[in-house]
Amino acid sequence: MLQILPKKEFEKIKDSSIPKFEKLSLIADMCRLNTFVAVKKAGSGHLGSSFSAMDIAIYLYYEKMNTLEVGLNSPDRDIYFSSKGHDVPGLYSIFYSIGILSKDKLLKLRRLNGLDGHPEINIPGIEASTGSLGMGISKGKGMAWAKKYLNHNGHVYVLVGDGELQEGQIYEALQTTVHQKIQNITIIVDRNKYQTDKTTEDIISLKNLVDKFNAFGWYVDRVNGHDYEQLEQAFYKSEKEKHLPKIIIADTVKGKGISFMEPSKEENLYEWHSGAPDDNSFKKGFEELYSKINHVYNEWDLLPLELDNIQDEVKISRNVSSEYIAEAYGDELVKIAEKREDIIVLDGDLSADCKIRRFENKFPNRFIENGIAEQDMVSMAGGLAAQGLLPIVNSFASFLASRPNEQIYNNATEGNKIIYVCHFAGMIPAGPGKSHQSVRDISLFSALPNVTIFQPCNSNEVRDALRYFVAEEEGVCVLRMNIGPSPQIIEHPLDYKFKKGVGSILADGNDACIIAYGPVMLNEALNARKILLEYNINIRLVNMPWLNFADSDFFQKQLLKNNRNYILEDHMVVGGLFDKINAEIVKQELSLDIASIGLIDYPKCGNPIEILEYSNLNSANIAKIISNDLGKNIDDHKDDAGKDYSFSPQ
Repeated sequence: MLQILPKKEFEKIKDSSIPKFEKLSLIADMCRLNTFVAVKKAGSGHLGSSFSAMDIAIYLYYEKMNTLEVGLNSPDRDIYFSSKGHDVPGLYSIFYSIGILSKDKLLKLRRLNGLDGHPEINIPGIEASTGSLGMGISKGKGMAWAKKYLNHNGHVYVLVGDGELQEGQIYEALQTTVHQKIQNITIIVDRNKYQTDKTTEDIISLKNLVDKFNAFGWYVDRVNGHDYEQLEQAFYKSEKEKHLPKIIIADTVKGKGISFMEPSKEENLYEWHSGAPDDNSFKKGFEELYSKINHVYNEWDLLPLELDNIQDEVKISRNVSSEYIAEAYGDELVKIAEKREDIIVLDGDLSADCKIRRFENKFPNRFIENGIAEQDMVSMAGGLAAQGLLPIVNSFASFLASRPNEQIYNNATEGNKIIYVCHFAGMIPAGPGKSHQSVRDISLFSALPNVTIFQPCNSNEVRDALRYFVAEEEGVCVLRMNIGPSPQIIEHPLDYKFKKGVGSILADGNDACIIAYGPVMLNEALNARKILLEYNINIRLVNMPWLNFADSDFFQKQLLKNNRNYILEDHMVVGGLFDKINAEIVKQELSLDIASIGLIDYPKCGNPIEILEYSNLNSANIAKIISNDLGKNIDDHKDDAGKDYSFSPQ
């Protein structure tokens, strides 16, 4: 059973006679313990960054800012937010300790109607939605400028990650803040020296940050980010500077507070950037934090230290297969590169997530680590292509499709071949929240006239697609992939052959047709078909991986064979596969009914099953939508087994 420190323990410490700095350090460890529990319960989250930034945020909320004193809605309040956003589980724990969030809310981290995996302003205490890196200083200076213009008091504090300093917008903001004479802002750099799993020095060296920031005209100081006395002195000294914006570089330790989560010189890769601890690691880490907290309680006669038990709940989980499509992509990439020396792979600090580490290790001279700088990475790919090389660009779809979209357009106009691999596409996994859920990338790419977009449904299809893009296709090639394990392995029919614009018929039926793509939505479609069969509704199911092109013969004879067709999108309903198919129907003056089933609003954060259900994109809701549309409402029927279709059967 999980346990958490209740709010009354924080009240006990606040009212105690423990010296200020020791008290703050104790509260920080207490918040670390609650963060550790919340992430364990959620099943995912960012612990390393939460722990490195904890002491900075504790000092600001407990000692520096007037936010609680004047109120969260006061225009004169001090403002703090994290630009990187990874540290938000730690911030939520602080909010719980000071009464902004309830215990129930804290324990709904990464759950529907709970706390998002990256900051969202609908959550009390959160001042800016972040998670897409590089935007924080610009947002902060806008807040600071507005305070002056509106004659409001209060200072703006923005935390940025050191890896985040690779984003170009950071340097635009550094220049303009000084030029625009904005002084009521302080930037704190969480200098923990690690990114996803490698050091900033390994990814993109930041060199001398003090000199760099001074060159932009900022007031700069550097301190130990875990030493409260140094933090206090740094903020005090910065306040004396009335004419310049301020930067405090806080040297921190990623994973601070749990010894085995802090980097060691023996480790090649940092393991605790994201994810929840396994049971053994959780027990070990919890005991270490609890022991440290209990030791201080003993020293100051504050016992007993009480913990609240967290009531066990029924876990909402789905069965998944052993298939990771991205793994097959990474393996095939290595095989092809053994024969094609012109292939150059570019990465935006996501080598492990994008499953290209094998390529990185085997072909280091053909692997370019570009760091968190997507615009630069894409334009560099344009330069590589102009010299006759074949660049394959990798990042999460939400960042690769949108942030460097102008650079992608510029490359496309030059007519050179570039392959863009968009990982983490679609709604699922939904835990990180909307900053990472890519549900508009198809529309962003499909506006280009010389683009081909493909989303594989299984490992064989991704191998075929990569080989095809490398050897045959020209222009802009987009490989769109889900990141997690496939809910089930989608099997092609025995006579299936890979051909541009041609999909596969996964099941036949006369009543209507579902056209879908990718393992997540095809899984829901297959299960919806099973439900409908119980009510004598026979659905045809088509896998259509070509998201912006259909072979003419396949389109007329197979894709729209049924009179009633439903396009199931892992995307917004605008700009996805439906728009392309519908446009072709209009162009060919066909008389066919076609409807879209997809997202109509911003995606939500949460567990995959609850998010699919909330969005009406799980198998039960898909079945209901189709049955109602066909005039055969399955809500009027009860099957013999009394099955509950509230969640997609997996």
